[in-house]
Amino acid sequence: MVKRLRKNPLASKRWSRFRRRRAPLASLIALSCLFAVSLVAELVCNDRPLLMRFEGEWLVPFLRFYPEDRFTGSGRFTRTDYKQLEMSDRFQSGPGNWMLWPPVPYGPNEIIDPATLRNEEKVALILTPAPRVASLDVDGNGRIVRSVAADYFFPEGAEGRILPDVWPVPDALMEAVQTRLKNQPAEPLELQVNPQSDSGVAVTISMTEYRPRSREPRSARITLREDGLNAGKRQTILVYRDGRVVPGTESFWAGLSEEVRSGLLATAGARFEAAVYPEPVDIAGQAWSVQAVLNDVQFPFPPSRRHWLGIDAAGRDVFARILYGMRIAVLFGVSLVVTTMALGTLLGGLQGYYGGALDLIGQRVVEIWSTLPFLYVMILLGSVYGRSFGLLLFCYALFNWIGISMYMRAEFLRLRKRSFVEAAQCLGIPAPAIMFRHILPNAMIPLITFLPFMLIGAIGALTALDYLGFGLPPPTPSWGELLHQAQSFRWAWWLILYPSLALFAVMILVTLIGEGIRDAFDPKPYSRME
Repeated sequence: MVKRLRKNPLASKRWSRFRRRRAPLASLIALSCLFAVSLVAELVCNDRPLLMRFEGEWLVPFLRFYPEDRFTGSGRFTRTDYKQLEMSDRFQSGPGNWMLWPPVPYGPNEIIDPATLRNEEKVALILTPAPRVASLDVDGNGRIVRSVAADYFFPEGAEGRILPDVWPVPDALMEAVQTRLKNQPAEPLELQVNPQSDSGVAVTISMTEYRPRSREPRSARITLREDGLNAGKRQTILVYRDGRVVPGTESFWAGLSEEVRSGLLATAGARFEAAVYPEPVDIAGQAWSVQAVLNDVQFPFPPSRRHWLGIDAAGRDVFARILYGMRIAVLFGVSLVVTTMALGTLLGGLQGYYGGALDLIGQRVVEIWSTLPFLYVMILLGSVYGRSFGLLLFCYALFNWIGISMYMRAEFLRLRKRSFVEAAQCLGIPAPAIMFRHILPNAMIPLITFLPFMLIGAIGALTALDYLGFGLPPPTPSWGELLHQAQSFRWAWWLILYPSLALFAVMILVTLIGEGIRDAFDPKPYSRME
């Protein structure tokens, strides 16, 4: 007869304690969902169709390999480019031919064709307030003898007019003029005036430092600068190749006149074809400098409508790389934790249960082994055997078991003198059975409480090794590899932001789960004395 499975009351009580805390439970659900999605990443991100019908046959390309010869009869048995096949005449002309693509039709190692990104090109029209500047040469009476670009400040003409009669200039200005005309040293001067005539705008009047010359000057140079109009309020408008304004940049655009809009769209259209120089434009009586910057197709490429998280330096979709990288990171972490715990529990349990010379020799071996430089060993083995998932897991497991073995040794030392162990020994139960059937279930608390935090360390270690270039071989999707690219392309903010957010999200979720497990296994908050 098959024995009926019964729930462990203690395990049920701990699970009940864990569920009482919302944050750990929500984190467990969220992490499980994310990991489940990464396990079926081929159904979410793939450069192969999920299902297709070709010349009356049903095919499943994401599960089976079909060589190019299967569709083209070219005699080549290489990997099929399904996107190129979909655009071919044979596929288009065949009745009933169609393909079902995943939501993100890009694989983690697929190189994006730059031609497909032409519609994603944008011109950034950067409008910067450009205060008008003019210069005046005045004589001792304040008469303007010469002017440059002063039409805006003096619409009726500047030359021949007496500056104090036109504007309410301070006496300090005329004194500075007289000092310079007398060929005497003078300090720089800057004044603000509010003219009541002509343009009527606020103006900053300045004069540079003056040093005596061999001859007295006939006039003094005064510089005028428009002041007080939207200083520093730079505006940016993004325009696609088809003339559409990118959503999110229309607020300033909506307030412009049709004439100004047409001129800006013409500038953007010209920039798609060739470089254009910054040019001035008048908006509501204010001068702006317009600079057109083309977001040309070059890798790395920023986020766009088709590539939500951008494209990396090799032309691969960042979202696909992050999703596949999560699967590899979590699988590596879980594999490392399981291997580490199994090895650490076995070695620590043997030391703790038998004690004596075995324990003494084992501790000396552990101390010596812990002094070996892990990174050097990793580099040496990688250079000899090549980098791979299995080698990386093997090297990490060789050094990562030391900490857990010490905890398990202490637990076995504590439990081997308990009465239930002595009773099992008196009944003649073999030592392996006593260790793994009686002592180990009572020594599981360190394993379970440390598991989430060891998982965090394993994921972080893999990311760090990939970042340093000693991790998984290319082109394996990896968060650390994306961060390494960001070091070379510091302007590509998406290569820094999104992998970091993915790493942070996974680590914070695992941390919250670990906190919940620790509280569930800690009896102190739930015990009371009567």
